[in-house]
Amino acid sequence: MFGRRGNPGSVPVQPPVAKPVEEKAAVPPPEYTAAPQPQENPAPAPEPKAAAPAPLAPEPQAARSSKRSKDYYETKASIFNALVEAIDLSQLSRLGPEDAREEIRDVVNDIIALKNVVMSISEQEDLLEDICNDVLGYGPLEPLLMRDDIADIMVNGADTVYIETGGKVQQTGVQFRDNRQLMNICQRIVSQVGRRVDESSPICDARLPDGSRVNVIAPPLSIDGPALTIRKFKKDKLTLDQLVQFGSVSPEGATILQIIGRVRCNVLISGGTGSGKTTLLNCLTRYIDHDERIITCEDAAELQLQQPHVVRLETRPPNLEGEGEITMRDLVKNCLRMRPERIIVGEVRGPEAFDLLQAMNTGHDGSMGTLHANSPREALSRLESMITMGGFSLPSRTLREMIVSSIDVIVQAQRLRDGSRRITHVTEVVGMEGDVIITQDVFVYDILGEDAHGRLLGRHRSTGIGRPVFWERARYFNEENRLAQALDAAEVNEGVNG
Repeated sequence: MFGRRGNPGSVPVQPPVAKPVEEKAAVPPPEYTAAPQPQENPAPAPEPKAAAPAPLAPEPQAARSSKRSKDYYETKASIFNALVEAIDLSQLSRLGPEDAREEIRDVVNDIIALKNVVMSISEQEDLLEDICNDVLGYGPLEPLLMRDDIADIMVNGADTVYIETGGKVQQTGVQFRDNRQLMNICQRIVSQVGRRVDESSPICDARLPDGSRVNVIAPPLSIDGPALTIRKFKKDKLTLDQLVQFGSVSPEGATILQIIGRVRCNVLISGGTGSGKTTLLNCLTRYIDHDERIITCEDAAELQLQQPHVVRLETRPPNLEGEGEITMRDLVKNCLRMRPERIIVGEVRGPEAFDLLQAMNTGHDGSMGTLHANSPREALSRLESMITMGGFSLPSRTLREMIVSSIDVIVQAQRLRDGSRRITHVTEVVGMEGDVIITQDVFVYDILGEDAHGRLLGRHRSTGIGRPVFWERARYFNEENRLAQALDAAEVNEGVNG
């Protein structure tokens, strides 16, 4: 059969001594996932005399699970090592994903038959799937990556994996065999985008093929083994209409955001970690005209723009000699020479803030960016601090005048303590009084209490201002009537949502 390099019958029937898989090829060792629980099998329970010598009923469930896991992992390690001996990995790499998976399944079935391994059909299917994930995918991470309800995957060493679902973090039963296997998975992920992670370069940002953001920090910086964090992207991209259904924003607020994106306001989206800044930025970019040239600058490309004329730029870390680094500031400066109409910076976190403000000030209206801040006022302070830390010795008033003339609207996203995400402020930058930047809220979210289930209750409301500062811009794009209707409706419809 194509891909095999030896007869599986030549593999010793006795379980072989475990040996480092790294010596064979770029194939990670078998993962250690949670084994199937026998008590969950719908088949009738076995007769007492066929069970283990110890009484089955009084034995704790955790003890039975650990026993089963140990046997399962030992069997799996034995079969995996035999597979490495029996298959030609160089030939396997030439096959397509489905053909390679079928080839592996055939060889594994032969090995199971030769070793006389007694397994149920479901256990054998689980074993086949796990080994295929080892060879072709991301090992124990594959089942988690397939789930669309998971927002984050956090691996804290080989034995501990957490996920975030529904805004809440919970521990899973997924495990790796050891930290060496986890490191192999991390290297496989980052190598796909031309990056590396090892002791000499222990921090790395990367992305998965679907755009999910990946961060790896390895020993010696991570004491208890490699720490892998994956921010998953949903397969179906969220829209403002869906955010309205989730209660993240009211229908009137969504209309105001649509108009802001349409009329080329310079927008800064601020919020904490996991508050939904990138999701909101993706939603706003849907309302950019399709004939505009958009250039994105990101550390790890994760924006998912729908327009046809998009150029995506990504930073590059230094090489082994410490050379060749391309920073975010380099990208922003270069994209000014690329005839952009809108510049979108995935995250402003350093001196590139100065170049972004310069771009907003020089004819690139409608540019957008995100940054970490707890409030719109704090976002402006952080902008000023980042420019100052970049070595620009400008007077404070000059910096603030530049910010006022560049930023039109700040949209604040927040993740509340019940796990829900809300757009809490739509704030416009009005001007200056003396040395102080003046802002006014167009739209805010008020927390009113919580229900019996601990979910926070609140409402989105208009602050009642007559006309926002970007009214004239809306008039220029023939959107002033829709903006007036949204503001009027927001004052009337101040219903409570959960």
